[in-house]
Amino acid sequence: MSKIRRLTVSSTAVTAVGLLLTACTGGTATTNTSAGGQSGTPRSGGTLNLAGTGDIDFLDPTAAYNTDTHTAERAWTRQLFTYPASTDTKTVATAVADAASEVPTEANGGITNGGTTYTIHIRDGVQWNSSPARAVTAGDFVRSFKRLCNPVAPVGAPSYFIATIKGMGTYCKAESKIPGTAKGIADYINNNEIAGVSSPDPKTIVFQLTHATADFLDIIAEPFASAVPVEYLKYVPNSPEFKANTLSDGPYKIIKYVPDSTIVLDRNPAWVASSDPVRKAYVDKIVITEGQTPEAVQRQIQAGTTDLSWDGVVPTPDIPGLSGDPNFAVHSSGAVNYAVFNQQSPNANAAMKNVKVRQALEWAIDKSALAQALGGSKIAKPASQILTPVDTGYKPFNLYPTPGDKGDPAKAKQLLAAAGYPNGLTLKLLYPNVSQSPKIAESMQADLTAAGVKVQMVPTTQNDFVVHYISDPASSQRGLWDITLLSWVPDWFGINGRAVLQPMTDGPNYGPNSVDYGDYNSPVTNGLVAQALSLPVSQAAKVDDLWHQVSLQSMQDAAFIPLTSIDVPLYKSSRLMNPVYLPINQNYDITNVWLKTG
Repeated sequence: MSKIRRLTVSSTAVTAVGLLLTACTGGTATTNTSAGGQSGTPRSGGTLNLAGTGDIDFLDPTAAYNTDTHTAERAWTRQLFTYPASTDTKTVATAVADAASEVPTEANGGITNGGTTYTIHIRDGVQWNSSPARAVTAGDFVRSFKRLCNPVAPVGAPSYFIATIKGMGTYCKAESKIPGTAKGIADYINNNEIAGVSSPDPKTIVFQLTHATADFLDIIAEPFASAVPVEYLKYVPNSPEFKANTLSDGPYKIIKYVPDSTIVLDRNPAWVASSDPVRKAYVDKIVITEGQTPEAVQRQIQAGTTDLSWDGVVPTPDIPGLSGDPNFAVHSSGAVNYAVFNQQSPNANAAMKNVKVRQALEWAIDKSALAQALGGSKIAKPASQILTPVDTGYKPFNLYPTPGDKGDPAKAKQLLAAAGYPNGLTLKLLYPNVSQSPKIAESMQADLTAAGVKVQMVPTTQNDFVVHYISDPASSQRGLWDITLLSWVPDWFGINGRAVLQPMTDGPNYGPNSVDYGDYNSPVTNGLVAQALSLPVSQAAKVDDLWHQVSLQSMQDAAFIPLTSIDVPLYKSSRLMNPVYLPINQNYDITNVWLKTG
């Protein structure tokens, strides 16, 4: 199973994840509920067994970016803030204090200087399982931020931190160029400071921001910003030596890690339950067995030999037969599959630059057929915008409605003629030649052909798709593609416009590795985004409205074609109790489940 970097999920992930429903994918209609077995008295003890297809991406939390890795990391890492296990959709998406003693606000003095200074205090009792055990300090969190841009295994989303923390860009630019040795990295971290991150005492960390922003707590709640013990500076990040010497400040510690095979977690004797408001840690041990097929994992869960899949979902063919099963549930996750127009392309007299052409093509696609191909109405739903109900700024609207979401090729053809293409046009549809991606591309080809568009299919390998096509502006400018298939999964679900629409519409920063793949660059949208990112959390309602305006404007400009949202179907063993879904991990919270006797 392919695993996901949640911020940028290319068509590689659409194929392996969205279209096959084998990892974190999104939805729009379900609420955050538990599967069967929610009630009952919590019971401590036992071994929680998980199984999956692949390995974690990085054991080092600084670089780890896959949802399956984050599912497991919750057991042995802690952040200043995190998200609580809750069946309430709003609660589970709102950051709460973890290693911090409280959430900073203007009222309690934690947020000052117009929202540009955050003062955060570390709670008592948070400890490393060092020998002897010692307290986690503010310095351990400062070290985390100072390690984000190391040249060996850096954070996957540096822009979150560079755009918000004073001096982070300068620090990162220099750090990325230092020798990639343990000594080189340690020397740089020990002898250089980030202007906006300081620790006046062991219990206090202070952040100075470049400007007020409503989403800063969500940014530093990311597992990238987990506390880092000083011992980690002895090792090259994510090296075999690092992996053999991990420390834990969570309820569990790693006692065995065999890449692509096994991860075993045992109780961390240094963990103090009263210091951890979000992890109850009922089970004694957690065992993750890798290298399975999705079908094998499902059979094992139904047989009771495995409790949960840790990096996948229920295989699509099994879903119809699970209706009414109390151990089966479907959850929202915020992912959307979509098509992007290459506005750099010179093809067909630069047709993709023409907003009227793009608007015409919005009408052409039979989204209902695509949703059916992805699992039907239980799982997939036609989408009319990039945002889903779990995203900030979401309000229902559809600028291109067709009966039953089946598309209107006649209207598309009529609008193309009005846009200057009475005889149609020829466009190139790019997609990776793996799994079901060709089937989806063929469906879109048929829809576009019916609208008078001749479609040249451009199949490619997964690697070439990312490296040589969508991430390379030269390929876009040469017209190697006009439309491509993509998918997106937000990194968080609080105030998350920065994790969804901002990177998708970031025309001013278009270039190599930009994730605004089509170079959508609207002065109106740019202005709305700038406003949304510059308001403090005290103006969250206005921020929400601004992101709605960004969503509406991007659809008026036909920057992309939203295709489908896809919910997450999960199945658990009958002995697994209290399965509460965490949207950020696309899975149940393994630190809060318990096991029935027997």
